[in-house]
Amino acid sequence: MSTLSLVVLIIAIALVFDFINGFHDAANSIATIVATRVLTPIQAVAWAAFFNFVAAFTFGTGVADTVGKGFVDLQIVTPYVILAGVIGAIIWDLITWWLGLPTSSSHALIGGYAGATMARAAFLYGVGASFHGLIVGKWPKTLAFIVLSPLIGMLLAYFLMVLVYWLFRKSTPSKMDFYFRKLQLVSAAAFSFAHGSNDAQKTMGIIAAVLYAARYLPTVRVPIWVIFSAHAAIGLGTLSGGWRIVRTMGGRITRLKPRGGFCAETAAALSIFFPTLLGLPVSTTHAIAGSIAGVGTFHRVKAVRWGLATNIVWAWILTIPAAATIAWVCFLVIRYFLPDA
Repeated sequence: MSTLSLVVLIIAIALVFDFINGFHDAANSIATIVATRVLTPIQAVAWAAFFNFVAAFTFGTGVADTVGKGFVDLQIVTPYVILAGVIGAIIWDLITWWLGLPTSSSHALIGGYAGATMARAAFLYGVGASFHGLIVGKWPKTLAFIVLSPLIGMLLAYFLMVLVYWLFRKSTPSKMDFYFRKLQLVSAAAFSFAHGSNDAQKTMGIIAAVLYAARYLPTVRVPIWVIFSAHAAIGLGTLSGGWRIVRTMGGRITRLKPRGGFCAETAAALSIFFPTLLGLPVSTTHAIAGSIAGVGTFHRVKAVRWGLATNIVWAWILTIPAAATIAWVCFLVIRYFLPDA
């Protein structure tokens, strides 16, 4: 296969990942607004898709730069490494989507990229030197936000609920819901916008890396056509929906009303915007799940189904190593058929 054909194939697969990210994480964008019945599922995915795409015009490409060169040694990376990494992320995303677990597509991509690079380092230097394929880079901050993102979302959602109930302390629940059914349109748009601003950039970073590895770019930077392609793919993916995860996020963690949905979406959006400004890839899944739990905790601790939440947390913990392992195996398969990979 020629270098150009390989690069085109990898870019196509990366955009497929972005599409899958869209329908996998569509649940995050629409679960609360569907659960509170402010919008129908079809209306909600269209609303979310629009704001996912609009995010293409803001926030720059800081997250894309981090994903492209902030985790692995680019001297080891080849187009085949990136191909194995993206396939590993896609497989893990599809497994967790089928199980209805809201895991992080972001961390699946990072894990796949790292696992495939480690596999090539093992071939070059020996299995004991696998970690030579990684650099310290942005790993500490990114791993820290696996914990910080849901905690920030939970705390923000809790305090927003306190503020809302204090401001509307003289209003009846029905009057509160009347206002918050309208305000939830704004909060859902903000969350979808935040999702697009962070998640689409991860695929941009991967595409920039493959263009650099194939010597089509002198440095890891993101061309304008890559920006629009990634946002279009994630927007179309969001339009397809992800109904298995919607059910988990929208009703099984805790029951939501419009005021709770507003607080959860607003808290999650705020907790995503901050790391996006820092150029860090963060999980929108972690942010919204933590925010929903914060809303439930406000009412009473037992309102949150902590058993289900525990299963979700375990899926979060496993995502990077699982995607890395799958990507490692994918690289072995590619190397078996193409020894020069």
